[in-house]
Amino acid sequence: MFDMFVVLLVSIFTMITSLILTPLFTHMAIKIGITDDPESKERRVHKKRMPTMGGVIIYVSFYIAVFFLLPIPRGQLIPLFLASTLIVLIGIVDDLFELSALIKLLGTLAAATVIYFYGDVALETMTFPYIGTLAFGSLKLPFTLLWIVSFTNAINLVDGLDGLASGISMIALTTMGIIGFFFLTIEEVSVSIMIFILVAAIAGFWPYNFQPASIFLGDTGALFLGFMIGVFSLQGLKNATLISLVLPVIIMGIPITDTLFAMVRRKVKKQSIVVADKSHIHHRLMTLGLSHRQTVLAIYSVSAIFSIIALLYNFSTLIGSVLLTIFVFVGVLLFVELIGLVDENRRPILTVIKRFVRKTNK
Repeated sequence: MFDMFVVLLVSIFTMITSLILTPLFTHMAIKIGITDDPESKERRVHKKRMPTMGGVIIYVSFYIAVFFLLPIPRGQLIPLFLASTLIVLIGIVDDLFELSALIKLLGTLAAATVIYFYGDVALETMTFPYIGTLAFGSLKLPFTLLWIVSFTNAINLVDGLDGLASGISMIALTTMGIIGFFFLTIEEVSVSIMIFILVAAIAGFWPYNFQPASIFLGDTGALFLGFMIGVFSLQGLKNATLISLVLPVIIMGIPITDTLFAMVRRKVKKQSIVVADKSHIHHRLMTLGLSHRQTVLAIYSVSAIFSIIALLYNFSTLIGSVLLTIFVFVGVLLFVELIGLVDENRRPILTVIKRFVRKTNK
């Protein structure tokens, strides 16, 4: 169905399109005042007004390619286009007027509902080793919505430094595309093709977004990328196994870890979970002395490690997968304790290590 040489050419075309359109859009954004004011958002790190809403370029470049240059089935493409367009419109309004968290949540739920009913994207069953298959039944709608909303918000929350969300998205999507291309059925290859085209669209935008950035993704881009990652990760999971369900979570390790600990942190402080703060992973790394660029590159590196682990799951036995999961769990806890993402009195792994070191030194 797909000529891979044509796919490569379309990917290059998409990247060049994004590469050309981004500075043009940046100039226009400055002219008409589409800028991000650092004083209006508590968690921002930048100090001056910056053109924003750059996600529009990724959206436009992606859909030019998949609509006009590739034979993507229209029944698969149209629902995705309608749902993601709704997400982009929400992001545009938010970048211009700053919507409340509730409105953004309702908008994301609406877009996820569109893709569920019209895009045939849903978690229907899950197969457990030695146990059997569990059908979600009436719970498949809430589970699907929760999945997509969680991924969408995870990317939006991590979008705090130049190039951070766009770079993490490229790493995560590339990994998903590779897994889909080599390990999913032939009918699902079109999903991987779309993923690679989206990576190309981000790649053309990324040089302008990396530190020091000349344009931001904006909520337009962060919501769009998070939504697309959520949907693409589900399209190969209609009838999921436990491992296949774990893979996207591992691939998105940094954003999901950041989101979960942000929720826990705010719950402990008795704050609303939508209250912005400066205690995210990237903030903590900068507090430890890393520069803006070093922090972004460090998070890229950790994201790449998560992606490699996700790839290893496809080759490992059940016991190997269990050991990998334990390794990831302990590694994540150690990482968040080391960077101070949790309070000093809630660091069990470091406490055990310190006690062991004291005993060995006696």
